[in-house]
Amino acid sequence: MKNKIEKIIVFLKKRWGVTSPYQVAIIFLVFAITGMLSVYVSRFVFEILHLTKEDPFWLRAVVYIVTVLPAYQVILLTVGTIFGQHKFFKNFLKTMLTRFLFWKRPKKKTNEIS
Repeated sequence: MKNKIEKIIVFLKKRWGVTSPYQVAIIFLVFAITGMLSVYVSRFVFEILHLTKEDPFWLRAVVYIVTVLPAYQVILLTVGTIFGQHKFFKNFLKTMLTRFLFWKRPKKKTNEIS
């Protein structure tokens, strides 16, 4: 089990471009905190607008997309900055927005010569 975890950490370090396993742990912690806070934000927004499960799904989905998704990004960058990972999360959000807006993955850079 320990060997699998070490392999995952090495993989994530390489993929994310971080240098220590502690950074990987901090990144996981930031994602966890951000996820919990975004749940509170969504509950708060839905309470203010008096939206319940009886309201149409499309209405709740639109409100969620318009309010909670931008809030998630702000929370992610803020919490990431507090934990000293501003650069990582700024780049992460930039990549996420690019994929979301253009609906395709950016081409991977390869060092291979054809």
